[in-house]
Amino acid sequence: MATCPPYPTQPSGSGPAPVGGRPPHAHWWQRRRVRYGALAALLALSGLVILALVRRQTGTEGFLVGLGLAVLPVPLLVAAFRWLDRVDPGPWRNMVFAFAWGACAAALIAIVANSFATKWIATATADPASADTLGATVIAPIVEESAKAAAVLLVFLFRRRDFTGIVDGVVVAGVTATGFAFTENILYLGTAFGADQMAGGRGIASVTAATFFVRVVMSPFAHPLFTVLTGIGFGIAATLTGERRRLRRLLLPPAGLLLAMGMHAFWNGSSTFGEFGFFAVYGAFMVPAFGLLTWLVIWTRQRELRAVREELPAYAAAGWLTPAEPFALGSMRARRLARDYAGHHLGKPAARTVAQYEAYATSLAFLRRRGRLGRAGADFAARERELLHEMWRRREVAQPALDYAARMTAPPVRVVAPPWPVYGVYGQSQRYAQHGAYGQPNGPGLYGPGVHTPGLPGAGSAGPGHGTGAPGPAAPHPGYGPYNPYRTQP
Repeated sequence: MATCPPYPTQPSGSGPAPVGGRPPHAHWWQRRRVRYGALAALLALSGLVILALVRRQTGTEGFLVGLGLAVLPVPLLVAAFRWLDRVDPGPWRNMVFAFAWGACAAALIAIVANSFATKWIATATADPASADTLGATVIAPIVEESAKAAAVLLVFLFRRRDFTGIVDGVVVAGVTATGFAFTENILYLGTAFGADQMAGGRGIASVTAATFFVRVVMSPFAHPLFTVLTGIGFGIAATLTGERRRLRRLLLPPAGLLLAMGMHAFWNGSSTFGEFGFFAVYGAFMVPAFGLLTWLVIWTRQRELRAVREELPAYAAAGWLTPAEPFALGSMRARRLARDYAGHHLGKPAARTVAQYEAYATSLAFLRRRGRLGRAGADFAARERELLHEMWRRREVAQPALDYAARMTAPPVRVVAPPWPVYGVYGQSQRYAQHGAYGQPNGPGLYGPGVHTPGLPGAGSAGPGHGTGAPGPAAPHPGYGPYNPYRTQP
């Protein structure tokens, strides 16, 4: 069994020393700006080429109509994937890269390769109809899923620190597929509009409306659903380390890609299954698959929150965190309340500081879990110091807000009536179960109305700061006041 890396020591007043920096003697092509600039130029060039190709096929008017309709589901899909990534949010630059790759590079590869392959098959077989069917059910799934998977592979290889599990794979793959579907929808909707115009229709007529209903209303999740299988394969591989798991780590991403291709081919081939084949495949296969994958991702997200609650107490015991922080950081409601609390008293920059603190703490918990399971890399200690340093810089703003959120969201603790007589505030002997603090039967208890007192799980009956380890009230912070937007009881 792998040994757990040593826990950090008590922090000093100045916090840990920062780590990182540019490696010495780096060549000019190894500089981050050069690599980012080259990648941005490649994606921009691909975007210009795909823009010209789509506009040539649809015409200017069809392109504008297709663009206006295709953009409608994009914000909803991106927001959904961002919501899934709220526990340990990845940097925005990864999502921007994934969307741009799907919309520009992957779409360009697909449109060129699909057209070439279909024309070649039609010439070789002298049967254009069968060539179109073969291209849609065989060529397109292979080409398109491979092109989209390239973005997941690049993030997995070059942004490995941000790619730690299934949720990261799902988010990168889903956003890439959303970008790809956006460009593809422009082409299909613009072509449908052109067909309506040639048929003498005015405005958006039947073909355009039918295409919009099928591609945007019924199945906006189709492409993300296919590519998410590839992302799950990479995500599981990211959690595996060691020589004994090397074979599985190498086989899981291709297995996910093959599943994505198979599902894509089945979906594209549904139009050949008869008059109602599309609707049968949609209801019996696509919707259940979508529900199953949604459940899997949400379940994985809950596991991540549980890992935060289980791993961070070690840092609280060492003095890096307050005792209440592991509880608050393991609750999405408490996190939101902490950001709102800081933003109300200190402004939006403080809310962003708390959000950054939460992200670093979550990454620290995941790093600790990988180390405890023997899956951490050789840079475990350096990465741990780096995360602790970033948290230490933000602790003065974040810790009071998180302590407040922990107190406000902790479940109430029931006060059990003792079997022996107790004394009220005036000294008379009475049974707690029968008399209140002021000697009135069934009156208010020793801690106010009812039998509940706020505190963290495991708190004793003496309220916060007493009993069995509940943290006391946080030290007053000069920037915070008594703001309490969620608490409904004293």
